[in-house]
Amino acid sequence: MEHEFKLVSKYKPSGDQPQAIDKLVEGIEDGLKEQVLLGVTGSGKTFTMANIIERVKRPTLVIAHNKTLAAQLCNEFREFFPHNRVEYFVSYYDYYQPEAYIVSSDTYIEKDMAINDEIDKLRSSATSSILEREDVIIVASVSCIYGLGNPEEYYNLHISLREGDIIDRDEVIARLIGIQYMRNDIDFKRSTFRVKGDTLDIFPANQSELAVRVEFFGDEIEKIYEIDCVTGKAVNSLKHVAIYPATHYAVGRERMENALKQIEQDRELAIDNFKSQEKHIEAERIGQRVAYDMEMMREVGYCSGIENYSRYFDGRMPGEAPYTLIDYFPKGFLTIIDESHMTLPQVRAMYNGDRARKNSLVDYGFRLEAARDNRPLTFDEFNSKLGQVVYVSATPAKYELSRAGQVVEQVIRPTGLLDPIIEIKPITNQIEELMVEAKKVIEKGSRVLVTTLTKKMAESLTIYLQEHDFKTKYMHSEIDTMERVEIINGLRSGEFDILVGINLLREGLDMPEVELVCILDADKEGFLRSEGALIQTIGRAARNANGRVIMFADTITDSMKRAIETTEKRRALQDVFNKEHNITPKTIIKPISNTLEITKKVSEGKLKKEEIPKEIEKLTAMMKIASSTLDFERAIELRTQIQELRKQLKN
Repeated sequence: MEHEFKLVSKYKPSGDQPQAIDKLVEGIEDGLKEQVLLGVTGSGKTFTMANIIERVKRPTLVIAHNKTLAAQLCNEFREFFPHNRVEYFVSYYDYYQPEAYIVSSDTYIEKDMAINDEIDKLRSSATSSILEREDVIIVASVSCIYGLGNPEEYYNLHISLREGDIIDRDEVIARLIGIQYMRNDIDFKRSTFRVKGDTLDIFPANQSELAVRVEFFGDEIEKIYEIDCVTGKAVNSLKHVAIYPATHYAVGRERMENALKQIEQDRELAIDNFKSQEKHIEAERIGQRVAYDMEMMREVGYCSGIENYSRYFDGRMPGEAPYTLIDYFPKGFLTIIDESHMTLPQVRAMYNGDRARKNSLVDYGFRLEAARDNRPLTFDEFNSKLGQVVYVSATPAKYELSRAGQVVEQVIRPTGLLDPIIEIKPITNQIEELMVEAKKVIEKGSRVLVTTLTKKMAESLTIYLQEHDFKTKYMHSEIDTMERVEIINGLRSGEFDILVGINLLREGLDMPEVELVCILDADKEGFLRSEGALIQTIGRAARNANGRVIMFADTITDSMKRAIETTEKRRALQDVFNKEHNITPKTIIKPISNTLEITKKVSEGKLKKEEIPKEIEKLTAMMKIASSTLDFERAIELRTQIQELRKQLKN
């Protein structure tokens, strides 16, 4: 193998991480198709995943259930693997309104979208990396099950340029145009090229800071450089460079011609079919729309909504599964599904929603039948494409547990922290009791989380607590990611002491300052008070050495009973381990961060001059994403770092 995974960390596996790593690696090497890592909150599941990746030495796909979690995971893996490729693959839309037709009101809604250029670059970087080397980790959201162009065609269309190659400059330009690059001598940006005499500058689709300069001497490539795209200054000399297509839907000329013939045939069939049903408006509509798209594809190799014709370019049969990011991985890759109890239901739900929308478009003449095959994978297709899988969750669902060749538990925290003590108190006077308990905790300088069953109750409780001089805020589902981070940081820093919410309190909140979690109406059996939901909520108090949970309930439901038994069993195991190893539990000390980074932090040490352009590239990616998520304070801070590095480069 050209590159090996090398994990860099000041920590060594501890607690029961070593046994979890050994068992899961052994399971993978023994060929187990599916395994579960049941890791309690705060047990270092990401560090365990990183150790598994280093040991098994395989390209790895990590799937998370939202962009935010994927960004956090990507940042952590980049810290662990600074010498390897860690990529980020999520939906590149800042805004997306899919094409749709609403039959009841005869309303056609055109596709409208705003593409995040930085995320588009990161997607291209992910697919090119996995085709170039094996030491690659791609952290993806559920968008990885949506259709992508044929990986074989994507790879075959890449342009390989080597120093000393005999090739005409105009031939390289023609090939660049064929893979959707555009000539732009004024505004040099991603997926463009510019020409000056015997020099050709190319801005690859998978870059945002560095471009490629190719110098010709007659028909020979004399020199290839990496250049700073702003200054044009050469940064590195290269022997070889690979330029990948600007879009995952790029196709060669021969394949395009074959596809256009099939599209024309299906267009005629669709027209005839509508006419035979006396649907003349639909026949006229499909005829005009497809003719226009074909003309665009013939002239410029592309059209709006080209993904709806992907079946023709891929050579797939009707109904056959589309190519996705998963198909870009080589055989034998490993998949890790994080928070599997949340991620798998999302994967399962994607296909049907997309299908219903496509049916209307096809049935009323807005799209050809082939548009139905531009879709996410079905759940069965998804499973069939995966190789070996590790499901990771504190509360794995019955589905994962029933399929797993083995379930490996990770109960001991490296910090020695125990699962919290659980108390049950009656619902009568629960608010007054809550205030008494909260006051004790706040006086010690700690924080309180309160989870309610309804939005109305959460709002009313927040107002009531504020009226009684408690600094309280309410977090609800309409709060966006960045505001959510600000609220969490506000609680942690002591701007307020009590955070009230509904089921938002179950996942993704890492707040060591929280000493008390109060679950109101804990005996109202249902989704928000299921065993899994209760365990996740209890876990919010597991990062504080004095963590406690109060369940307000008049009866003990089966879910409460199982959640309490699980917690007490884990606490007992953790206590025994601590006594055997003379460990005193300590509350986690965690700095308050104001951003969701997806790129490795800038090195604190002095960078070598040749390392600066790559660092600028990474910081620029961070700056653009911080800006797009409205974290302008962080964006300005990053811009200042970039300016400092540029000064160093000039000196």
